[in-house]
Amino acid sequence: MAEARLRLASGMGWTARLLGAGAIFLLLASVAQAQAHPTGRATLLILSKTARTLSLVDPVTLQVMASVPVGADPHEVVATPDGRFAYVSDYGFGRYHTLSVVDLVHRKALPAVELGALTGPHGLAAQGQGIWFTAEGAKAIGRYNPASHRIDRIVGTGQDRTHMLRVMPGGERIFATNVNSGTLSVLDRSLQIPGAPPPGFAPPPGYHPQPPIEQWHQTVIAVGAGDEGFDLTPDGRELWTANAVDGSLSIVDTAALRVVDTLHVGLTRANRLRFTPDGRYALISRLNAGDVTVMDVRSRRFATRIPVGTAAEGILMQPDGQRAFVACSPDNTVAVVDVKNLRVVARIRAGDDPDGMAWAWVPEH
Repeated sequence: MAEARLRLASGMGWTARLLGAGAIFLLLASVAQAQAHPTGRATLLILSKTARTLSLVDPVTLQVMASVPVGADPHEVVATPDGRFAYVSDYGFGRYHTLSVVDLVHRKALPAVELGALTGPHGLAAQGQGIWFTAEGAKAIGRYNPASHRIDRIVGTGQDRTHMLRVMPGGERIFATNVNSGTLSVLDRSLQIPGAPPPGFAPPPGYHPQPPIEQWHQTVIAVGAGDEGFDLTPDGRELWTANAVDGSLSIVDTAALRVVDTLHVGLTRANRLRFTPDGRYALISRLNAGDVTVMDVRSRRFATRIPVGTAAEGILMQPDGQRAFVACSPDNTVAVVDVKNLRVVARIRAGDDPDGMAWAWVPEH
């Protein structure tokens, strides 16, 4: 770690002149803290849509350690909890039907997962035993089980362009945005025992309980037009969607499952929304703006804008909340944002047209 700090301090150049020695020390300390994890080494994963690669980036030196080929039109990436594998959605706006798989330990591509009729995979989540994904072409959400090498869940939404998703711990609830329908799907899992008597009634003679069957109940919430990027506040009480067509933000009460506020902030072509881990700010990227809009969460008001480049797409927060990474796709860079000072402090080059990013704690080989 000491050697890595020296490499970063000696290689930062213009960044050191911009921030000064004190800020550089804090930056290094935050990265070292982000790397401390009991199961492996912190690794930043960055997709290049043009090069069709997944780059493994050292978050201390900000240097690419390896680039692994993935499938056509890669958009989102997620790592397994053990840090050994990454899954990439091969999107194609409904054309493609595979998930690319990368061995992060040995830094090599593995055979892709065939999704069949579940076309247009995009949003991804690793939860429990599976890799969840949206399938726009099928208006559904699926789950791939790496242990059995099969798709073991398909949950329909019936909505147009089911795009991004969040699977809650335990897999009991799923949130997904439906871009062209302007809706949010909330899917709740329950177990039903076939043939069981209604509550309060005695079972009929000869009744033998059967194994429970999984059921899903969907609540569809109308939000703003073109909702795509979304996030949950750290306390889980609110969900904010960024609505690309009408430029608004919809705020959903996750207990009442209804919109409780709409902020008309003029953020057309909003692409991603991420909360800082302390819940103070919401960072919003736009495909037609060279900055990241920062909203004050408590007051629900505009705070500032962070110039990042020509346009912004994917946003990833560092787990300790000290930095945010913003994919500036037209500029072929990822901007590194100091969250405390709300300004860009470095840039990463990890292939042209970067977009999806993720964290992985990769075991040492």
